[in-house]
Amino acid sequence: MLNRPSILSPRFLISIGVSLLVLGVIYWKIDISNVIGVLRRVDVPVFAGALSILILTTFLSALRFKLLLRGRNRPSMAVAAKLILAAATMNVVLPSKMGDMLKSVFMRQSLDMRISLAISVVVFEKACDLLGLLAWSLLGLVVFAGGDRLFILLAIAIGCGLAFGLLMLSSLPFADWFLRLASKIAPSALTEKFDHLRKSWAEVHAFFWRSRRSVLNIAGLTLLIWLLHLLQIWLLALSLHAQVPVLMSLGLSSLAILAGLVPLTFAGIGTRDAAVIYLFAPFMAAPAAAALGLMLTLRYLLAGLAGLPFLSEYINMLRRNRGGV
Repeated sequence: MLNRPSILSPRFLISIGVSLLVLGVIYWKIDISNVIGVLRRVDVPVFAGALSILILTTFLSALRFKLLLRGRNRPSMAVAAKLILAAATMNVVLPSKMGDMLKSVFMRQSLDMRISLAISVVVFEKACDLLGLLAWSLLGLVVFAGGDRLFILLAIAIGCGLAFGLLMLSSLPFADWFLRLASKIAPSALTEKFDHLRKSWAEVHAFFWRSRRSVLNIAGLTLLIWLLHLLQIWLLALSLHAQVPVLMSLGLSSLAILAGLVPLTFAGIGTRDAAVIYLFAPFMAAPAAAALGLMLTLRYLLAGLAGLPFLSEYINMLRRNRGGV
């Protein structure tokens, strides 16, 4: 059984408090009227074009999700898109991207999958996503770091994380060893779950590596999806009349998104905004960077709103099948 996090848990409330605190500090130092002034001068056609990229990234994410599954468990494009959008809705209100993990519960019901296999597929999918982001972040650090010791250390840390993730995806013996070790270290209540995850990971791993073409398709789609996300952020900056070189923007945006994944704040709000203001400082004034941070949050909110009807559908499905999860 997959534990369902409560949105009223202390951790959730603390994350909201930290987000509000960080935003309070930001807007205490930056006059909010200046941010509003920047938003009033936004280039609407460029802004609308940037947001429309969400449609393409959702389609490509659904295609990649479909490619990760096979046989009777393989969803149609429509079902894959609905699952992704429903997870996006849950990610808006749940900490640490737990909406993606709860997607496995919906997969069990709608695709008739074992819950351990569904969890493995989701973990595999998110691992691909994280590796894609780490790759772009590493590029950003190489471009941006210069001789700065902090950025050099970050580049080393991200490089190590990228190497570990690639090992987990490419080497089944290493992944099996790591999951066995995690099973021994984890509390006894989680031992059985890690054992199931290890077996299901082997199944997903075998399918992922079934052909070189499959690996290239999934890897290529992952990098393309992230490239589109990062180009979207560059266009958002352009709509604020900021002149940021494209390659520089790709790297800096990936670092800002990575900062938002740190599980300290609600949906990355606050940490992501602060990172945008700091990283984009050479190219735009603080009020414009703060406006860009708001636009980044809007990307997540729009995806969450788009998934609301499908989330209701899956919740009703779970209610009808209560006791099955």
